[in-house]
Amino acid sequence: MSAIAEPLATLESIVGAAAVVPWEEAEPRFKSQVAQAVTPETRIAGVVYPETSDALAEVMTCAHHHRWRILPCGNGSKLHWGGLAEGVMLVVSTARLQRLIDHASGDLTVTAEAGLRLRDLQDTLATAGQFLAVDPAYPEQATLGGIVATADTGGLRHRYGGIRDMLIGISFVRSDGKRAKAGGRVVKNVAGYDLMKLMTGSYGTLGILDQVTFRIYPLPLASRTVLLTGDTDTIAQATATLLASALTPTRVELLAAATMAALDLGACIGLLCRFQSIEVGVEKQTEQWLQVGQTLALSGTSYREAEEQALWQQLREKIDFRPSLSQVTCKIGVVPSSAVAILSQMADTPLTVGLIHAGSGLGTVQFAADVSAKQLLELRGLCQSHGGFLMILEAPLLLKQQLDVWGYPGNALDLMQTIKRQFDPESLLSPHRFVGGM
Repeated sequence: MSAIAEPLATLESIVGAAAVVPWEEAEPRFKSQVAQAVTPETRIAGVVYPETSDALAEVMTCAHHHRWRILPCGNGSKLHWGGLAEGVMLVVSTARLQRLIDHASGDLTVTAEAGLRLRDLQDTLATAGQFLAVDPAYPEQATLGGIVATADTGGLRHRYGGIRDMLIGISFVRSDGKRAKAGGRVVKNVAGYDLMKLMTGSYGTLGILDQVTFRIYPLPLASRTVLLTGDTDTIAQATATLLASALTPTRVELLAAATMAALDLGACIGLLCRFQSIEVGVEKQTEQWLQVGQTLALSGTSYREAEEQALWQQLREKIDFRPSLSQVTCKIGVVPSSAVAILSQMADTPLTVGLIHAGSGLGTVQFAADVSAKQLLELRGLCQSHGGFLMILEAPLLLKQQLDVWGYPGNALDLMQTIKRQFDPESLLSPHRFVGGM
C-alpha cells in the first residue's frame, strides 16, 4: 500500500468507506477550492467527512497518532482566503455535521453543528420570526463553523456587532482528538477563559469546531434603504453626521465609485444606509436621513420592498463574484473617519469592487488581474498609515507566495505563537496558513 493511500485505508476502518473520499474522486469545485489553500507541491490523499462529533474526534486522534497534517473546512466556500498550508495530507470537512441541536426561541438562542449551512439555519429561524444577524460571503454555501473560523460577519455588524459578539458557546476538537467546550446556551454566560473569541477568526489553526451556540434576533418588521450620492467631501461629512446622530441603521456602507458603476448607480462614491425596525420607526428615520441629505445638497434615493431586496442582492453578488482565479480580493480596515478618503485614493488602481462598513472601517476590495505586488504593498502602507491593515484574502498562488498575505504589523505575534503551541504543538492543523507562518 502506498504512503498516500495508507491514511484512507486507516480512516475507512474508523468512520466507514462512505465518509472517506480519495482525492482523485473528490468533486472538482471542491478540489479547486482546496488547491488555492495549499502550496503547489502538496499531495493530498483524500477528504474525510465525519458524520458525528465522536467520529470527528476519532479522526483527529488517528491523525495525531500518525502526525498527519490536516486542512479543516466546512463546505470549502472560503478556503481560497488566507495563507497557503504546507505538508497537508488530509482534508477534514464538517459538511456532514449539520444537525440543528436546539432552538430556544424564547431565550433567543440557537445551537447547531458546525457544518450546518447558514441558509438552512436562517430558513428554520424565519419560521419563528428570528434570524442570525450575519451577512457573510457566499451565504448560500457558507457553514456556521466556516463563518466563525473566518470571522466573516458582513455589514450587519454595524447594528448587531461581530460574529464573536453573537457566539456564546462552542465545542471543538483539538489536534490530539480531545474535545473542549466553552460557554453555553445562556446569553449572559461570561465565566472562564473566552475561547469563543479566541476561536473566532483562527482559520482552523487551533481546533475544529463541531458545535456552536449563537444569540439570535427577531426579524425586523419593516425595511428601507437610502442611497446618497455627491462629491467626496460631502459624502464624508454625511457619514460623520450619521455616525454621530441618534439614527439607528442596521447597515451603513460606503461604496467605491467602481462599485457604484458596477451597479449602474453612478460614477461617484455612494453612501448606502439601511433602516430596519417597526414600520413607523423606519419611515421616520428614512425621512430624517433624506432631509439631512437635502441639507447637504446630496442626491437621495429611497428603496423599499422588492426594489430594496434586489439592490442588496446585487451588491452581494458583485462582492462575491469571481470572474477568474487571477483576481485579487483583500480585506481592509481603516479608521472610520478615513474610509471615504481611502476609497477615493483607490480610484487610480485596478479596483473593480470596493466597500467599507462606515461604522467599523472594515471592508472588502477587489482588483483586476493586472494589479501588481507593488501596488498592493503601497495600498497596505496606505491603510496602515490610517490606523488599519490590508489582508490578502484571495490571489493567484504565485502572488501569495511572493507577499505576506496577512501583513500583520502588531506586537502580539509572540503571544499568538505561544497559543498555537499550546493548542496544536505538532502544528497539524492548517500548518503555516495563519499569521506569522503559524
